[in-house]
Amino acid sequence: MEMGSGRWMLAVLLLGVFSLPAQAGEVRNISPVQARGILAGDTHVFLLDVRTPEEYRQVRIAGAHLIPIDTLVRRIGEIPAGRPLLVYCAVGSRSDQVAGYLANRGYGEVYNMVGGVMGWQLRGLPVLQGGP
Repeated sequence: MEMGSGRWMLAVLLLGVFSLPAQAGEVRNISPVQARGILAGDTHVFLLDVRTPEEYRQVRIAGAHLIPIDTLVRRIGEIPAGRPLLVYCAVGSRSDQVAGYLANRGYGEVYNMVGGVMGWQLRGLPVLQGGP
């Protein structure tokens, strides 16, 4: 979580400020094993990695789209509506915030992977390393 605590806190603050009242979708917290099952069973799922570019280069899940938490508000248009979203970060805290924000913005089927990519790796699930 090295992103620079100032930038990370700003992103958290922005997400809180721009959140709308919960009225649309709800966030479903799932384990890495459940996430793998969802990804294997539905190729329409948009896999969103909200970590930093440096973290993404170190290790990521195949097919993930990188939109760091501190750029999310500006890049919200890149996240497709009408598709299931599976959000992850390193351990699940940043992704939980982003998943809640997206659900409040009207995204219907939003999953937060509790344990993040670290939990994914601990279970021996496949990852990619190095530049995209």
